[in-house]
Amino acid sequence: KTVFTAEERTAFIEAEVAELGNVQVKAFDTLLVDFARENGARTIVKGLRAISDFEYEFEMNQLNRKMAPDIESMYLMSAPEFSFLSSSGVKEVATFGGDLTGLVPPHVAERLKEALRR
Repeated sequence: KTVFTAEERTAFIEAEVAELGNVQVKAFDTLLVDFARENGARTIVKGLRAISDFEYEFEMNQLNRKMAPDIESMYLMSAPEFSFLSSSGVKEVATFGGDLTGLVPPHVAERLKEALRR
């Protein structure tokens, strides 16, 4: 179960990328390749943190290629300082009152603490 709605998560990301100017943040509840097609994307770019991400993304890439051979996928490795981050890990730190500095932006940390207090 997620702590925040898709709309809330979208707003958090929009706040972080607002200064970039050329970034759009969109939530979707369809197949990724369908979303890419609907938005005129020919390439999907995803991040990898660990070997377990690679295994999962490799399988998903094969499915995506079967459904949409015209859409390419590219993968970027995360910076080492972010390779351990996961939503479940961040939630656990927040649940037990740990320091979220450097794990999520300050405004997200505050909202997360509020949400978990309820």
